Formats: sequence, structure tokens, C-alpha cells
Amino acid sequence: TEYLQLPFLDFVCFNVYLESQENLEAYLARLHNIASERPLVMAELGLDSLRHGADKQAAVLDWQVRTAFAAGCGGVFVYAWTDQWFRGGAEVHDWKFGITTIDRQPKPALNTVSVAFTEVPFAANMRWPKVSVIVCSRNGSRTICDTFAGLQKLDYPDFEVIVVDDGSSDNTALLAKHYGFPVINTSSRGLSSALPGKENGHDWVITKPNRGLSNARNLGLEAATGEIVAYIDDDAYPDPHWLRYLVAAFLNPRTEKYAGVGGPNLAPPGDGLIADCVAHAPGGPIHVLLTNRKAEHIPGCNMAFRRVALKAIGGFDPQFHVAGDDVDLCWRLQKEGWNLGYSPAALVWHHRRNSVLTYWKQQRGYGKAEAMLERKWPEKYNAVGHSVWSGRIYTNGLTYLGWRVRRIYHGQWGTAPFQSLYEPAPNLVESLPMMPEWYLVIFIFAGFSLLGFSWSPLLGAVPFLILAVGVLLVQATRCALGVSFKSERLDRDQLWKRRVLTACLFLVQPLARLIGRVRHGLIFWRSRSQTGYALPRPWLANIWTKTSLPVEERLQDIEKKLRKRGWAAVRGGDCDHWDLKVSGGIFGSARLFLAVEHHGSGRQLLRFRSWPRGSFSAIGFAFFLAALSGAAAGDECWTACAVLDATALLLVWRVLQECAAATAAFLFAVREVERKEKLETK
Repeated sequence: TEYLQLPFLDFVCFNVYLESQENLEAYLARLHNIASERPLVMAELGLDSLRHGADKQAAVLDWQVRTAFAAGCGGVFVYAWTDQWFRGGAEVHDWKFGITTIDRQPKPALNTVSVAFTEVPFAANMRWPKVSVIVCSRNGSRTICDTFAGLQKLDYPDFEVIVVDDGSSDNTALLAKHYGFPVINTSSRGLSSALPGKENGHDWVITKPNRGLSNARNLGLEAATGEIVAYIDDDAYPDPHWLRYLVAAFLNPRTEKYAGVGGPNLAPPGDGLIADCVAHAPGGPIHVLLTNRKAEHIPGCNMAFRRVALKAIGGFDPQFHVAGDDVDLCWRLQKEGWNLGYSPAALVWHHRRNSVLTYWKQQRGYGKAEAMLERKWPEKYNAVGHSVWSGRIYTNGLTYLGWRVRRIYHGQWGTAPFQSLYEPAPNLVESLPMMPEWYLVIFIFAGFSLLGFSWSPLLGAVPFLILAVGVLLVQATRCALGVSFKSERLDRDQLWKRRVLTACLFLVQPLARLIGRVRHGLIFWRSRSQTGYALPRPWLANIWTKTSLPVEERLQDIEKKLRKRGWAAVRGGDCDHWDLKVSGGIFGSARLFLAVEHHGSGRQLLRFRSWPRGSFSAIGFAFFLAALSGAAAGDECWTACAVLDATALLLVWRVLQECAAATAAFLFAVREVERKEKLETK
């Protein structure tokens, strides 16, 4: 009954009977994602000894119990205590799930289960590699004491703590000393090659001038001696089993070999009304999963990596001072062929922002980080400037305005053993009200409405303005009403205060993000002229080559050339009549088609064809504005006429400019191919 959504419950419980350890482990990962922030409990596990034998029952129950706890379940019920059980008042004789017989004599499973329960969540004989835990802080004295106290309570046999004080002006370093972390001073260039000894055997504090979060994380990495390097923020504190669950994901022989593993970050109770609302507002640290266990992104407040993998890619990119470094690192690792994992039980408690102003600043900073990431990873972003994830984003409280009905997979006649809830991913229209650019839509309608005072027909934009604002308000209200505040017992007034504030945060967050993005150049009209401009017209090019290569390698080479100049080429689909597409923006693009003729003796003739493609919607809207301008001129409303004409011309100019930039990109790539062939011929 996966489809049964009961958000008011404190525990999510399932009865699961699977006789394969690998299948059980995989399914528990799925159930954890269904449970989200609530603990998962196995309400029934077991095996019938009548059909499988008492010894097989004992062996299966052993790994069932151990697997459930190793997967992070909050508890397990073994079904059942005795073979004697009744149904409808009648005794059942053809099932024997008990770990004792009908006359209460112990089966082998009783001892096996007893031992397993004493050794959970992990067996005592597991070999745990050394872990370096790195805490980077700048003026984090308000919350870092919780971090230090949590680190002291960690249940892990071999770890060191490295605290990097990133130029704090508060008493962060003094607090570190108070908790037993000695201070090591470093130069502004970073750690020296000869590091001083560790005063208490395994803990350091590194103090340095403020040079940004990525640099601080790299300093911690340089000092680390553990095989695994784990990062936790100074406003978070770990669960005692945090490291064991992180490392267990690295060691699991039944999963892929991970370079990095992340886990959930939950808001602790008792932080106050604003923090409680921020925890359910958009823009928090979230994970993106490709499968139930394989991640595309893990947030920086709770992540661990193999030290050798971090060293191999050069650590964190120092250009990211506040945010975005974790996204960049995940993408770089995956680009090199590494995989990332997710452990739902590797939990940290993460304090949220406790004022609306700090939340506003945080979201503005995230907008800046998005702009920086888009410049470095253009292929990861669409024409509008939003990252395109292959996986599913797991967030709390987000409810899209959709009209598509969720479907339950029951199987024919209700016979499916795992009955799942299928909900289509939100499309562009459903996602628009949550995007920062929705405010631009509102501003455009507001501008036309104001212009209506000069020419009354433009007052027809007022209903659209009301609709755009109304959709935004409905979206925020729906999201706020869908939130389940479970951290405290709340009366009706307290609950409604939280819902109103949460709705306001849903309205504020996209605007703050928009300001951060626009200030740092990430907007849909951003320029993509890294290779200049060319006349936006169709063109052909023929290049002779003495090197015989498959067409796939030729196109991949063009992709690389474009990527080096900051262009993201999109590959054509199975039925498309083009091979590559480059977008100059949302209004204009160019397409490329390559045909290869083989002429023997290794000679090939490369035939390139490229053509621009403007947005029909943009061109159509420009003609619509021009028609309105003509009507305004007929009514002698020259102000409205001038504004409408200027807007139409600007739109047409933008279409031509983006097509020209995209055309120049392909011309550049083809000329590079031609230049290379001429050099090889010489």
C-alpha cells in the first residue's frame, strides 16, 4: 500500500516479506524515500518454517533483521512469536511463522534473532575505515556548539575532527578550544607542507583569513588523513550513527562503488516559528536522486567523499565563496565517471534561518551561485537559465498546480504485490508559478496595464495581471496548506501563523532568487556571444579530410569545441533531421546537420549544413505588438504607439541577435575543423 498517503502519522510502517537480501535492501531504500522525513518501521518481517525449514527460517530472519536496521529503519517487528495463531476464531495449521513452536519450544530462529537484535545496526566485526570530519565556519558561534557537542557523541571507532575557522570575527575559535579542539594557525596561502602535530591525537582547528567556503573546505581536505572525508556545516549537528551509515554506503558490496555519499538534513524542533516555516519553504538544501540509492546531487551540509576522489579532481572550486560548490563538485565527479550514493539514515539536524531577512539574503546568494554555475556549466542549464536535472528533486512542502490525476498501480484485479502511486513529473506550465521569472511575467502585464491609462484598449491586460498574481497566491497558499508541522504541539492560532508565514516565504523566495540571478547575469536575455555574431542565414560547408572517422566522433569533436567556448550543444533526437542545436537564448537558435561521404583510401568529404531558427512565438508576439501600435497610432495615442513599437522592434532584434550568435558558434566550430585538417595535410 505504497499509495496510502497519511502525513499526520509519526511513523511510516510496512509489512514486507522478501526472501532475497538484495531485493529487500533495494525496496527499503524505496520505502525510505516514500517515508521522507519520518522514521520507517518494518511492522512485519518473517519466513514460514513449514515450507522452508527451521534452519532456513533462522538464516533468513538473521539477514532480514540486520538488513532492516543497516538500511536505517527505526525498528523491526519479527512475525511471529509462536506458530500458534488464529484467524476469525479458527486456529491456522498450514503456516509456521513463529520463532517458537506451538508448545513454546524455541526454534533456531529465536537465538538468531536475539543475537541480531543485540548487534544492530551493524555487526561488531565490521572493519571501519578512518574518517576525517571537516567543519568550516565563519562567525558560526550561534550554532556551532551544537555541532561540536554532536561530534563528541558520534558512535564511530576511528575518526578525526578538523575545524576550519574561515576568518571569523566572533569567538568560534575559543568555542573550539572549549570543546577540546586545539588551534593550528595557517598562512593566507593555506596549509604549509609541514603540519604541526595534533595535540589530542585526532582533532585540529585551522584559522585563516576569510577566503570563502570552497577554500576552507580545501584546507580541511589538505589536512585530512582519513580514507573518507565527511563535511558538515557549522549550523548542523549529526545523529550519533551518522558516520556509520555514511561509511556503510561506501562499503556495501551489493551497490555501486560510490565516490561520495550524502544523507538527509532535517530541521530540529524548538528553533522557533520562523525557522519552522523556513524549513518548509522552498530553497533549502535538498538531494536529487537518479534511483532510490544513486544520487545526482547531495547537499553540502551533509556529504562525504573518498579522499582519493576529491584529490583526483582537485577538490572544491575556490570561485564559489558561499554556495554552489557542492553542486559543482557533484557534477565534476560524475563527469569523471564516478557515482554518488544516498543513505537515508545518515542524518544530520540542520538549523534553518531564524529570520526572514537572513532567509532573503540566503536565497539571493543562491541566485548568485546559480549564475556562477551556469557560466561554468552551460550544458547543465536550459535557455531560460534553470538547471536541468536527470534525477528527481526531493523537497518538502512543494505542491505544484497540476491538473493531471495521480494513478495507482493495482495490477489486474488488484493482484500487484507492490501497489505504487504514480504521479507525472510537473511540466513547464505547472512549474512556472514557482520560477523566479514568473515575477517578470507579472511586471510585463503590470507595464501594459499602466500603459492602458494612455490608451484604454491596453487595459485588457489587467485581467491577465490579476490572473498572474492570483496564480502565484493560490500556489503559495496551496503549498502552505499542504505542510505538516509536526515539530511541536500547536493550537489553531499557532498553526495558522505558521501557514501564513510559510505562504509569504513561498512568495518571497522566487523574488529573492530572481534578484540574485539578475545581478550576476543569469537572465533569459543574457548574451551568448562568446564566438561573436554572424549573419543569421542558412549556410553550407564542404571539408575534405584524409582521416577516416565515424560521424559520431566528428560530432563529438564539434561538441567539445563548442563546450570550450561556453556553448551547450543539444543532440538531436531519433526522429530529428538535425544533429546538433545551439541556443543563443530563448528566442533564437541554430541547427547543424553533418553528412560524411567516404571516397576510399581513408579520404572523407564532410558536408555541413546549418540554419537559424527563430522563436515563432516571439515573432508572432512582435507582429501582435506592431498591430496594436498601428491601432494606437490610428487613435493618435502616440505614447502607447511608441512604447509598443519599441517593444516589438526590441523583440525582433533580440531574435535576430540570438540567431546570429548561434550561427557564429557553428561557424566557429566548423572553421576549427577546417583549420585542423589543413594543418594535418601540411
